[in-house]
Amino acid sequence: MEKVKIIGGGLAGSEAAWQLAKRKIPVEIYEMRPIVTTPVHKTEYLAELVCSNSFKSTEITNASGLLKEEMRKLDSLLLRVAEETRVPAGVALAVDRELFSKRVQEILLESPYVTVIREEVKKLPKEGIVIVATGPLTSSDFAEHLMEVLDTDSLYFYDAVSPIIYADSINYEKVFSASRYGKGEETYLNCPMTKEEYERFVEELINAETVESHYPGEEKFFEGCLPIEVLAKRGIDTLRYGPMKPIGLIDPKTGKEPYAVVQLRPENIQKTLYSMVGFQTRLKFQEQRRIFRMIPGLENAEFARYGVMHRNTYFYAPKFLKATLQFIKDERVFFAGQLIGVEGYMESAAMGIVAGINAARLYKGKPLIILPPTTMIGALISYVTTKVPVRYYQPMNANWGILLPLDKPIKDKKLRNRLLAERALRDLEDVIRRFAINV
Repeated sequence: MEKVKIIGGGLAGSEAAWQLAKRKIPVEIYEMRPIVTTPVHKTEYLAELVCSNSFKSTEITNASGLLKEEMRKLDSLLLRVAEETRVPAGVALAVDRELFSKRVQEILLESPYVTVIREEVKKLPKEGIVIVATGPLTSSDFAEHLMEVLDTDSLYFYDAVSPIIYADSINYEKVFSASRYGKGEETYLNCPMTKEEYERFVEELINAETVESHYPGEEKFFEGCLPIEVLAKRGIDTLRYGPMKPIGLIDPKTGKEPYAVVQLRPENIQKTLYSMVGFQTRLKFQEQRRIFRMIPGLENAEFARYGVMHRNTYFYAPKFLKATLQFIKDERVFFAGQLIGVEGYMESAAMGIVAGINAARLYKGKPLIILPPTTMIGALISYVTTKVPVRYYQPMNANWGILLPLDKPIKDKKLRNRLLAERALRDLEDVIRRFAINV
């Protein structure tokens, strides 16, 4: 009986294996550890957590909570094990890191349909159904192969992401719409700063707390992609001659160029999310919240995601993936996890669930599923498969801004989130029922 091959035994690979095994489809998980090690893994267990031990909120009115509830309805292995190995963390779901990974591996190895092969895969298998879930620490040999299979310019080894802000938390009385020199559509929002505001902002950046790297040699930043706080330390005027330059931007309230400006760029078609242009950063999350709220117009900013800079292998998925997570050039190959441009433990695992379900359906000759963008998982897949300019593509986590808006705008945030969650679960249950997904 032909086996489905899964390359990578992390969160996405483990979820994919579970979805196949429960449907009595034989699976081979290729995991390079401990034969080939990484700078951050400590064990040889599958689904090892290398950073935090938290899976974030469980509340349904939180985007992370909705994502988990959708995963639970799709029979997530990781959520089941997380509940078994849970440690106190308030409304967040946190686990005993080692027990969690050990238990995931035990369950998978108990299945007569799962085989784990400790071996580094350097090239895509030429036959059979394959799921690629190698994650942010993809080996150099396999990454080089992917560069050949995909496109040299579409594989990234460094994740430099600016913060993303919810549009409805911006103070529009203080910002203005304009493109530099009036060229093109006025799609940017501009936050003007006076000399005093700018200098106080730079001072806070210079003295802010930053996150230390987990990866050797990662402090060697690309000159064209420096953290905002590193630029600030190069001189008081560096930022306003760089990402905060006001040249060509006229504030309609004053009729003049501001002393400095922070530009916000729409992150999606609905313009429910805006990213801070050129603000990739290594600041701790609480510092980002504190300091970036000093910017005029962002006093009450709510962050859909914070800025990060770290080692992260991912590719420009919109060019290569179908909404089923199949490789456009070879539909027997699926991709899942952080490799396709999602950010976060549960987000990666959710992609593994969908890849596993669709690989099983392809194996059995059934029609593949596409989850609607009204669901959090469907919205994440829509994000990584909808074409946008390459320079704007950056890893995304679960947040309310990526969901299709409600038919009628609702200002009450808690009510809006609850209605979005109810719609998401209703639509997901409809898909599960129509396609008999859990059978």
